[in-house]
Amino acid sequence: MTAPLSAFGLPSPVPLWEAAFLTLLSYGVGVLGGIVGLALGTMRLPFLLLLGMPAPVAAGTNILVSTLSAATGAVRHFRERRVDLWVVAVQGIPAAVGAFAGGFAGGVAPEALLIALAGILVIWQGVELLLRARRDRPRETPVGRQTGRAAPGGRRWSAGRVTAEALVGFAIGLLGGAVGLILGSLRLPALITILGIDPRVAAGSNLVIGFLMGAFGWVGHVARGQVDYPLLVLMTLTGMVGTYQGARLTGTLSLRRLLALMGLVLLLVGSLLLWDAVRRA
Repeated sequence: MTAPLSAFGLPSPVPLWEAAFLTLLSYGVGVLGGIVGLALGTMRLPFLLLLGMPAPVAAGTNILVSTLSAATGAVRHFRERRVDLWVVAVQGIPAAVGAFAGGFAGGVAPEALLIALAGILVIWQGVELLLRARRDRPRETPVGRQTGRAAPGGRRWSAGRVTAEALVGFAIGLLGGAVGLILGSLRLPALITILGIDPRVAAGSNLVIGFLMGAFGWVGHVARGQVDYPLLVLMTLTGMVGTYQGARLTGTLSLRRLLALMGLVLLLVGSLLLWDAVRRA
C-alpha cells in the first residue's frame, strides 16, 4: 500500500494508500455536496494539501473535480431555464480569464501563500455553513420554468453595475484559479446584490459561471503541468457517483445538523492549513 501509483505504470508519485483514501474521500464529499447542493471543493483541497501534495498540483487536480460537479447541476438549471446568458457573459468571461491567469500563476506564487489563502477560504466556508445551519431552512417555492430575468438583455443595468460585476468576477476567478476552488459561494451574493436578479436564476447562472471558471483555471494549471491525472480520474469518478447518490438523499437527513457538522470540520481543517502555511513560511 505504500508503493506509489507509478509502480503500477501510472504517472503519479502518490502512494497507493493515499490514492485510495482520497478516492473514498471524494466519494464522501460528493455525497455531502449532493445533499446540500454545493461542490464542496473546500473539503477536498485541505486533505490534498495536508497529505503533502504540492499546492499548485493540489489546486489543479481539485478544481476540475469541482468543475464537473458544477456542470452536473448546471445542466439541470439549463433545462429549467434558470440560467441568464447575459449574466454568464458579464461575470463568467472575466471570471474565466482571471481563473486561467490564477491557475497559470499558481506555480509562481509562494506555496505557503497559496496554502494560507486556501486555509482562509476554508474557514470562511465553515463559518458560512454554521450560520446557514442556524437559520431556519427556507421553504421551497415552485419554480416551474421561471426565467426571472431582472434585466432583459442587460438594458436595465447601468455601466457601473456591469463593470463592478465584471471586476468581482475577475478577482474571484484569479483567486479561485490560483488556489483550486470555484468559489461559487463568493459569487452568488454579488450576483444578487449588484445585479439584483432573481436568486433562483442567480443560482443557476452561478453554476454555469463556476463551470467556465473552473475549466479555464484547470487549463491554466495544465499549461504548467500542475495536475495529477490518475488521481484526478479516480476522484472525479467517485465524486460524481457520490454527488448523484447524495442528491437522491436530499430531504431524508437533518440538513441543519449536517451543515453544522461540515462547518465544524471545515473550521478544523482550515486552521490546520493556516498552521501548515506558517510552518512552511
